[in-house]
Amino acid sequence: MRILAIDYGDAHTGVAISDPTGLLAGFTTTITAYRPEVVAEQIAALVQEHGVEELVLGHPRNMDGTRGPRAEKAESLAELLRTSTGLPVTLWDERRTTIDAHQILFSAGKNARQRKKSVDAVAASLILEGYLTYKKSQSR
Repeated sequence: MRILAIDYGDAHTGVAISDPTGLLAGFTTTITAYRPEVVAEQIAALVQEHGVEELVLGHPRNMDGTRGPRAEKAESLAELLRTSTGLPVTLWDERRTTIDAHQILFSAGKNARQRKKSVDAVAASLILEGYLTYKKSQSR
């Protein structure tokens, strides 16, 4: 079962798709769009192209666990995705994923310009890996 993870942003949205077994993160890309409808449309196309069966959307909560404006935007996108794809959408706590993605890319020797191009896709991969690990632990 392929699972698609999303790191939703104002201008750039990172996407990571699992392998067919649903055990490993595989394909990644970045969608550049400002309008949520365009993001949802492009995700729906990826769902069709890759045979995705489940969506996981990063849910950016505040460090104290409360919801802020970014979380509300993610919740709105989740509803749009449910409608446009017909798939279940799991909201996944994504606190620190972008920070961790920057650290991973920095450690790999990427400069600021190089990091900016791929940080969203790396963050989506971290969301996907966290979710896959959770699912694996639930199936035991």
